Amino acid sequence: MAAAGGGAMVVSESGHISASGGAMGVDKKEKELINRKKAPRAARSSAPRQARRPEYNACEKELVQLKREARLKGGFYVSPEAKLLFVVRIRGINAMHPKTRKILQLLRLRQIFNGVFLKVNKATINMLRRVEPYVAYG
Repeated sequence: MAAAGGGAMVVSESGHISASGGAMGVDKKEKELINRKKAPRAARSSAPRQARRPEYNACEKELVQLKREARLKGGFYVSPEAKLLFVVRIRGINAMHPKTRKILQLLRLRQIFNGVFLKVNKATINMLRRVEPYVAYG
């Protein structure tokens, strides 16, 4: 696009013209995009960490404090285990050992894709080890 006068006015392909009369709005966006691509990856990824919720930052600080206290006492910090599991049956009954079938009944997983919440204890962990090929849990 050329102006009616003798000089030619440069306009971007999209034709956007800012209020000042030039195509500066698009040029700024293009420059920002180029600068963002040039910025190192670490600098880009650190920004979301700083904007996290305060609760997460407080939990991390508490975890570090607990680890330091344990180290000062000459021990180790062991993070607490999960108290609850969700178990889903993912395989059917074909060619299944009778003991495995009985364990699935005790876990109330009679149909494929059924799920139950279980309290974590030694008995449930041992049963889950036995039926691991037939269930998914976490």
